[in-house]
Formats: sequence, structure tokens, C-alpha cells
Amino acid sequence: MVLKRNDDIKVNAVLFYIKQNKTMKNFQQPITENLIESLRKQFKGTVIKPNDTSYDEVRKIYNAMIDKRPGAIAMCTDVNDVKVAVDFGRNNKLLVAIRGGGHNGGGLGLCDGGLVIDLSGLKSISVNTKSNTVKVGGGCVWNEVDTATQEHGLAIPSGMVSSTGVGGLTLGGGVGYLARKYGLTIDNLMGAEMVLANGSIVTANKNKNPDLFWAIRGGGGNFGVVTEFTFQAHKVNTVYGGPTLWPIEQVEEIMEWFDGYIRTATDDINGFIATMIIPESPFPEHLHNKKYCGIVWCYVGDMTKAEEAFSPILAKKPLFAHIGEMPYTAIQTMFDGLLPTGMQWYWRADFFNSLNADIRAQHLKFGSAIPTPLSQMHLYPITGAASRVGATDTPWAYRDAEYCGVYIGVDPDPKNADKITKWCKGYYEALHPYSAGGAYSNFMMDEGQERVQASYKQNYSRLASIKHQYDPTNFFRVNQNIIPKS
Repeated sequence: MVLKRNDDIKVNAVLFYIKQNKTMKNFQQPITENLIESLRKQFKGTVIKPNDTSYDEVRKIYNAMIDKRPGAIAMCTDVNDVKVAVDFGRNNKLLVAIRGGGHNGGGLGLCDGGLVIDLSGLKSISVNTKSNTVKVGGGCVWNEVDTATQEHGLAIPSGMVSSTGVGGLTLGGGVGYLARKYGLTIDNLMGAEMVLANGSIVTANKNKNPDLFWAIRGGGGNFGVVTEFTFQAHKVNTVYGGPTLWPIEQVEEIMEWFDGYIRTATDDINGFIATMIIPESPFPEHLHNKKYCGIVWCYVGDMTKAEEAFSPILAKKPLFAHIGEMPYTAIQTMFDGLLPTGMQWYWRADFFNSLNADIRAQHLKFGSAIPTPLSQMHLYPITGAASRVGATDTPWAYRDAEYCGVYIGVDPDPKNADKITKWCKGYYEALHPYSAGGAYSNFMMDEGQERVQASYKQNYSRLASIKHQYDPTNFFRVNQNIIPKS
């Protein structure tokens, strides 16, 4: 029998299931009171257990749809605490999850019954203005980093919401406002300090452990715990941008125009397309609770030429435009207040090579049926500097895709969890046949091994080999998991 590609994927999925279950038996020991006390004797930070009064508050993460109950949460204070926690988890055959900023859509910074190694105490930030490099502790979130770097007129390419954790966003790739000018976050990662599965503390950069350095630039948390990142920063202080809105009925027209515009635009300008319902704040009252096609812009070029750069955009006569000069931190925090911690979230995602007529028609259909005021769709361009990195230079395989798309169901009320989930899944199922085949891992839920493999394409095999080298027992497996392969 000759196996076709789809058959290969199914066989691989079955083999993964068998191998995962064999591995799981080695990492499912219960956490007892005696174990917790033994950890506390070695650990400088706080160890929180289920009967502690702070437990329910501490175990909360950004996505309130995730409700996992760890056996213990180790609140680390430094790299040695991380080493102690990793050694403890390995020696006692515990299921272990690593939590940085807690933004992970699928809740993969938590686990049921196991040990959560929490990095939120690792908050160091050091800016070197001679080299424009920045060392960042593994527990930082981006608004902390932006505050420190902007004091020196510097910025590191990151995401779109400043409360996101540095660790999770970076290890998955990092698509944001500066991607067309300076690339993804991983393209600006110069090195990392890590704790490996065997407890050793290592440096990964282009000269030391270069295979490991390659793997962490998009391969997620599969290879160890990053306790400190070193980034290249860039001269960015003031930007020009903001949102423009058109009625949802124009979404096909605006997408077609944007698709042509952004392909030839200077790298200085970026924008992402959204379908959304306008909330009651901070937008004008006449826009409230209506569906729109929006584009959020960010220009980092010569400010004296900004109005000229925006003339073709304003020529499309948006119904609403709130565009102007602002600090970089203002655009980075623009949507933080609308999307606080504790909402119900469901995500699905895909890459796209075009915005053809069939794709645009589906965006009109689902954009016209957004189920709750905070639910939305985003399309981020993967053009400019982000597209000029080779497909195998980092694990982030979709450098040739034109867009990274995500469908986001959001609502504060748990009663609406099913409604937002159905809308996202329907949106995904309608558009996936037109997609490039994989997804940006930072926008994935817990979707299974087949989906993980599709998202790394030709890079998965190399990742699996490096995983075997650094984590042969799959100790770090509460993630978008890469199975070790010798």
C-alpha cells in the first residue's frame, strides 16, 4: 500500500498518541504535602498549594475559559529557583507547565494536578544604549519592557497588546506593529539564558548552542525555560497611526484595496485589517455597537512625511479616522483596556497567500455575524522585513504567506462561551480550505499534533531532532508540542 500525504499525517498522529501516552505515564505522579514541603526547603520563592487562600487568585490566567487546577504553583524569584523547580519536577515524575505572562490562548501555562513553574518574579530589564541591546527577564510583560526602552527612544518588535508576556510571544514568533520594518520578535532575538530539562543552565545564541538558538526562535517552550532574553532594539519613539473604520458592508472592497496597497507600500508603514463591533468606549457614540471593517495603522518613518504617507489611505474615505502622531507606547497600549484579563476567549487561526474574492466573501459573511461586542477577526501582513527571512532560517515556516489570520471569540460572560466558540470554529472551517495550511502557534488552542506539524512545515523534522537532543523524555510537553525524534 502506498501512503498519500494525508495518510502519513494520520499515521503520525496515531504514533504520536501511542508515544505520548507512554511518556505521560512517567509524568503523572500526584503532588503530596510531603513533596511540597520538600520543594519549599530548596526554593527561595513561594510555593502555593490548593488549600492556600491565594491559590484561586494565583492560578488565574488571561483566558477565563481555562479552568485548570495545578497541584502546586512555584513562584520563582531567579534562575536558580527555576532550576530547583525543574529538577524537582523531573526527579518526582511530575507533569510540569511553564507560565510567563499567562496570555496563552489555549491555557498551556497551566496544567491539572501538576507543577506550574511561574516566572512572573523574573522581572529584570537592562538597556545597553551603546549597542541598543536589551536583556529582559523571562517573567516580564511587554508594557514593562516598552516603558524601559522608550526612556532611551528604543523599541523591540513585539505584538499588539502590551499586557502579553515576553516569553510566550517571543518563543512563538512575535507578529506586531513593527514587523514590516524590523521583522518578527524572533528576528530580533540575539540570545537567551535557559534552564534545560536536565537542570543545566545554558546560553543559546549564534555561537553557543546554535541549534538550540535556532529552535527557540519560533519552536515555543519545547526546549527549556528561558529565564532571560537578549534583544536587538531599534530607534523608535514617535509613531503616526491609529484606527480607520468603514461599514462592514465595504469589507470586500477595503480588503481588495488593502491587499494591493500593502504589497507595494514602504516598510515604514504597517496596518492590520479587522472585522469588529465598536465598543462604547473610547469611540464616539454614533459608532457604538455597530459592525465595521477596520484597519489599525502604524507608521515609523519620517514624521514630516507622515501626512503624505496617509493620503492614499484617507482617499478611501473612512467613516471614522483617528490618526495622528503619538508615542510608540500609545499604539502598543491602545487596546489593552478593551481586552483585560479574565474574559472568555476562543481562538482559531490560519495563514493566507491571498485575499481573493472567495476569501473576501467569507469575511463579509462572518464579519456581519460577529456574536458578541468584543469578538473580532484580524489579518496581519507578513510582508516587508518579516518576509525577507528564509523559510528555514528560523522554525517560523510561513515567511512566504501574505497574511496571518486569527478569529477571536471574546466575552466577559461564561454563558456566551459556546456562542463565541461556534462562531470562531465556523469562521475557521469556512476559510481553512483557502488557507496556506498551518497557523501561527501563538494563536492556536490545544489542537493536536497534526496541526502542530502543519504549522512548522518542513522545519518540524529538525525541531523534533533538536527536541530529542535537549528534552528526550518530552519533559516540556504542556505546549504546542514537538515530539522528540532521534
